[in-house]
Amino acid sequence: MTGFATMAMINLDASEPAALATFYSRVLGWEVLHSDAEYAMIGDGKSSIGWGRVPGYSGPGWPAEEAPKRYHLDLYVDDLDKAEEQALALGATKPDEQPQPDRWRVLVDPGGHPFDICLRS
Repeated sequence: MTGFATMAMINLDASEPAALATFYSRVLGWEVLHSDAEYAMIGDGKSSIGWGRVPGYSGPGWPAEEAPKRYHLDLYVDDLDKAEEQALALGATKPDEQPQPDRWRVLVDPGGHPFDICLRS
């Protein structure tokens, strides 16, 4: 199927855009392209992720979601244990509930958004 548009980037709500840009730039190895109190963006030259400040925003958490989960990122890794250790060192947290910890793990970024690290197949 041929579309009429191409994906420019993904923009997500956040309470602290700069903090999330720093966190994910270290997780993904992407460059911080812009960072201030209202908006921050990272990219790798092909894709970009941006965070815009929304006053009073808090992530849904996981598994007990205080607000409906609107999205989550799935990130491929070669070693689950090592990737988990690195993400936790950068400020992620790990919920006790883990549906399939031998194949993927749910972590929560510093802004409260859940994300998955998935074993590359």
